[in-house]
Amino acid sequence: MLKNKKIILGLLSFCLVILTSIPLKAAEKILLSYPPLMFSVKVESLEAFAVNGTINPDLAFFLNRVTPEQQQEFQESLTKKIDLEPVLVSRFFNTKMGESILMRLGKGITLEGGSNGGYALRGAIVQASFAPEGLTLLNVLKQFPTNLQLQGLLIQGLAEETERAARATQELVEQMQLWTSTEAETNPVVDYAGLRDIRQEGEYQVEKQVWNLTDTNRNRSFYVDVYLPQEVSTAKIPVVIFSHGLSSRPEDYEEGLNHLASYGYLVAAPQHVGSDIIYLEEMFQGYHRDIFDRDEFINRPLDISFVIDELTQRNQEQFQGKLDVESVGVGGHSFGGYTALATAGATIDFNYLQQGCDRLYGAVDVALLLQCQALELPRENYQFRDHRVKAVLVGNPVNRYIFGETGISNIDIPVIFLSGSKDPAAPPIFEQAVPFTWLSSADKYWGLIEGQAHVNFTKLDGGIQEALNATNHLSFPSQSLIGSYVNAISLAFFQVHLLNNQDYRPYLQSAYAEYLSQDESFKVSLITKASADEVRETIDRLKI
Repeated sequence: MLKNKKIILGLLSFCLVILTSIPLKAAEKILLSYPPLMFSVKVESLEAFAVNGTINPDLAFFLNRVTPEQQQEFQESLTKKIDLEPVLVSRFFNTKMGESILMRLGKGITLEGGSNGGYALRGAIVQASFAPEGLTLLNVLKQFPTNLQLQGLLIQGLAEETERAARATQELVEQMQLWTSTEAETNPVVDYAGLRDIRQEGEYQVEKQVWNLTDTNRNRSFYVDVYLPQEVSTAKIPVVIFSHGLSSRPEDYEEGLNHLASYGYLVAAPQHVGSDIIYLEEMFQGYHRDIFDRDEFINRPLDISFVIDELTQRNQEQFQGKLDVESVGVGGHSFGGYTALATAGATIDFNYLQQGCDRLYGAVDVALLLQCQALELPRENYQFRDHRVKAVLVGNPVNRYIFGETGISNIDIPVIFLSGSKDPAAPPIFEQAVPFTWLSSADKYWGLIEGQAHVNFTKLDGGIQEALNATNHLSFPSQSLIGSYVNAISLAFFQVHLLNNQDYRPYLQSAYAEYLSQDESFKVSLITKASADEVRETIDRLKI
């Protein structure tokens, strides 16, 4: 019985955390089901505790067994207002992705009796956001149409799965440092202080142009940010195409793209019109049903090929034939990582994706929610490989479940993955570690930046980074440090694998990552195929 009580207390503690971040509501009471036991807490007891700290007997059973600090934190969370525009809340939770989140939550947060609580949860959240008191935990509890039942076994499983992923991620960071050091010991000795600092801009001035293009075959118009190096003296100008992430813009990546162009690359970054920030804003205005168009899984890689076609057409007249359009590099971030890998030859594995989407706790990998939208596509054998693409660089890529091992192993060109250890949207333990081992290319690399959290906060609405930095136990590296790591490694990768410039080979090894990381609190690790077996063994041991 003592063991069961500890489990129940642990479940309640986890549920309290859930409730502070995911607003809920019950008409009279919250039930905690842990077969064969059932416990309940009245909503009015929660309200009394929130208002004046009164601990009624039903709540005392739980709260008297946690620390005073945890009690205070829970008390504050009950009435903490979440400032979100009610219309935006309503529209998000009516999207397919929003509904998917709710229905997954509804398995563990049910109506009394055990029916899925997803739709009731949506109604409670939306009604609470429109109420004068605003979106608070207590207000949502009051809006919930029936008694709320928490399925203890399911929630315990989610808690354990989340904790396991967190431990695995921490171990991954430590192992990446170890693997980097081990590889560095085998690297040729290099005096990096005596070499050119490729974190700094190159010798070429860069002109940015915006081209407005239309693919008449798809009736698809979009703009392209083009970074043109000026007065390039080389016989050929290398080309890199870059694919932006979900709900972002090409210009959000301007600093890194400009850096590459300053070394003599023409860099083109197309807008993906069905999955950019404009589409998201239009969705919130009521013009679209979902956060992105499901056909973006098809249109995004076709956008990349169309831009290469456009550069080929313009090459003779506008660039005097100097563009190397037969050996092109592609980069991408997040959803753009999917895009880049598709152009490199990765194919969609619908069976593997279905299995992933059916996993009970699959959404611990948040990126799975995006990938599951591809199940809405006709199940055809999609082929997006563009043989002009010779090397691919992907940052925080969303890719594991949509491609699977079968799809990823089709790539036979050089690939580098870049990850962030604090990435909540495309967790490295799921979305990069496993796919790295699946790559069949002889030239494969994986870099991990400590503290990087998927996005560049300086490109988002003001206050987001400040709020995250104020969160207990969370700290992040500066964007300038992240940028310096990414700029140097990206340049080295394309110099070696597009231009076959072996002078940059020393920068593309583990020893250089250690050099970059010296004296830094947030380090970068970099490994190659040489460590792939160790990565696989770690993944198997952690059961990821």
